[in-house]
Amino acid sequence: MTPPATPWDRAALALRLLAIDPYGLGGLWLRARHGPVRAAFAGALGHLPHPVHKIHPGLSDEALFGGTDLAATLAAGKLVKATGIANKPGILQLTMAERATPGFAARLNRLLDAGTHAILVLDEGAEPDEVPPPALTERLAMFATLDGVPVSAIARIKIPDVVPGAVCLPGEALDRLIIAAASLGIDSLRAPRFATRAACALAALDGREEVTDEDLQTAAAMVYAHRAIRFPQEAEEQQEQTAEPRQAEDQPPARQGDAIPEDVLVEVVQAALPPDVLANLAHARTSRAAKGSGGRGQVRKGNRRGRPLPSRPGRISSDNRPDLVATMRTAVPWQGLRPKPDHVRLAIRTSDIRLKRYEDKSDRLLIFAVDASGSAAMARMAEAKGAVEILLAEAYARRDHVALVAFRGKMAELLLPPTRSLVQTRKRLAALPGGGGTPLAAGLQAALELVLSAEKRGLSPTLVLLTDGRANIALDGSANRAAAAADATRMAQAFATRALPVLVLDTGTRKSAVLAKLSIALAGRYLPLPRPGAKAMSEAVASALEN
Repeated sequence: MTPPATPWDRAALALRLLAIDPYGLGGLWLRARHGPVRAAFAGALGHLPHPVHKIHPGLSDEALFGGTDLAATLAAGKLVKATGIANKPGILQLTMAERATPGFAARLNRLLDAGTHAILVLDEGAEPDEVPPPALTERLAMFATLDGVPVSAIARIKIPDVVPGAVCLPGEALDRLIIAAASLGIDSLRAPRFATRAACALAALDGREEVTDEDLQTAAAMVYAHRAIRFPQEAEEQQEQTAEPRQAEDQPPARQGDAIPEDVLVEVVQAALPPDVLANLAHARTSRAAKGSGGRGQVRKGNRRGRPLPSRPGRISSDNRPDLVATMRTAVPWQGLRPKPDHVRLAIRTSDIRLKRYEDKSDRLLIFAVDASGSAAMARMAEAKGAVEILLAEAYARRDHVALVAFRGKMAELLLPPTRSLVQTRKRLAALPGGGGTPLAAGLQAALELVLSAEKRGLSPTLVLLTDGRANIALDGSANRAAAAADATRMAQAFATRALPVLVLDTGTRKSAVLAKLSIALAGRYLPLPRPGAKAMSEAVASALEN
């Protein structure tokens, strides 16, 4: 069978292979937004010869693995166990998979590793970094995308009713698949195993008992395309084609036609997807693993709002909300051992109490603390204005707020409160004076006050300090370099106790050892930038915050 030519054909073939060997292939990662194309694909799921169970990332452990049936227990007056989805072999249809947490993915991985379930992962992410956890997608053999597929490309998906039998795999086929995987930068041994299972399923789909070369090519395209992180250079391919293989004297020459060369498999994989898919998938894997990627704020756990988390033991107070269902589930198994009056159906103790928990992501606040002192202040402020405007142009999409603190003379001033408004920023930065001393400690103090205020509003602050480090004004306003340096160090240590991301940009003509030492006290990153421009500054900030 030849590799599918269109994205719809690829998704349809993946579903047909999943119908033949669901537990051997693990499942399908389907990236598709809501629409008629995805609805047409979902309509074919009802024709699979295996039961399909719908799940979502917020599914509780009781619903997944089973537990106490609270309603039946209270009605019967005795413990009644409920059967979870994990006790029903079949195909799990995971919706909104891009919202799945690593913990939930680990629970699903248990089922995949046991070989009792397959998973159809429906990825509805709109951005490249909105993808399911890599640990989950690694255990799924195939990937398909329906984004951009026109309605006219929809065709009926014929689900086969085939019971796979014994399929013969040609000699050296597995070796060729492993070599091709290594050439594509795939370091997981699951990929060649999935490719062999897919090749056998393709042969069974056509009613054959032996895998052909076309089956191997199609299997490699289905399994390797979304896992590839590089393609061999053309020069290396030409060198391998022109070089004559050396045969050992005691080894007979390889016969022609035994197996297809691995470079042919690589070419088939390279032609399987559009050129930008490889870059997008690689970016998604990198962004998912990066700390604080995507410009998002910190993950916070609370008891009032956000995505529900599993409840935990605790004591009821004005700040906590009890989880009544979880509390009763905990108390039910112990009723036979607890004495209680006849009119009491359920005896609950303090140790049974469970509290609700939620997970919420806050918006990030970029605080620019800019040194506006000295003769070069106007140049630095112009660069800061440009950098802030460039960052604000993308702030709304990245959910970032921006604030600006300027310090000069004997004091620091909050020029721009946290905002996303580009118009307001330009007005506030239009007429900004410069010159005078360098009250670095006052600037850090003003930034710290802004941090405390932002945290109360639910923001995740990040400090970007722009200065040459030549502090000469103390907190009391006196012109004393020693006192100014001591006050700046003390304020930096106060910042370090907040454990906030800090980036120090050195705008001096030479690297400042004093400023590098101050960045250590701030527990931040030091970046010398002797000749910053607005664009270079914004790129440096964005790059440093992503790492």
